[in-house]
Amino acid sequence: MAELNPKRWFLPDMPDVLGLLRAQLAVTTEGVEAFAGWASGQPKAAVEVREIEARGDVARRELLLALREAFVTPLEPEDLFMLSRGIDRILNGIGNLIVEAEVLQCTPDFGIAAIAKKLVEAVRELDQAIAGLVKSPDDATAAADRAIEVIRSLQGLYYEGMAGTIHLEVRGERIGRREVYRRSARIGETVVDVSERVIYAVVKES
Repeated sequence: MAELNPKRWFLPDMPDVLGLLRAQLAVTTEGVEAFAGWASGQPKAAVEVREIEARGDVARRELLLALREAFVTPLEPEDLFMLSRGIDRILNGIGNLIVEAEVLQCTPDFGIAAIAKKLVEAVRELDQAIAGLVKSPDDATAAADRAIEVIRSLQGLYYEGMAGTIHLEVRGERIGRREVYRRSARIGETVVDVSERVIYAVVKES
């Protein structure tokens, strides 16, 4: 049996896990913004995304460590874990998209740039949602709903972009472009998953 630390009986640890979650999301927001730069024709932003990914991993580890040590948390640990995992997947999805685009020698087009801007908008709404989780649940839900609406609005860009690949004569370019569009759509789905988890957490706490 593990020996209990007597200090925990009298001095419960209360790390700012929600603050750490927002810090992780802030890093992911940087990554999404860098992705938007890459998508708009700034190839050097790909290097920036890789550096941001590494910082995102550190931010996630810090949160998970705090969860292990915390005696009391403002939300259920499961919700905090799932939110953190979703935020991590957004950033990893962006990194993977850029790597695959580079391997396939597929430069982003106008449609990918437009989708990237939508992702930036949605992730910023997600930050507002998480910021209000404890102090303003109604605002958290409203911001999460807005994030979902932004992602829904990108469906038209996705279908338009996929349709445009039909006119690409080079088979490899056509395949690469479609894969980049599919990956961008999956990132949007992850944003929706995180937003819905925010809404679920609010429902459970109410």
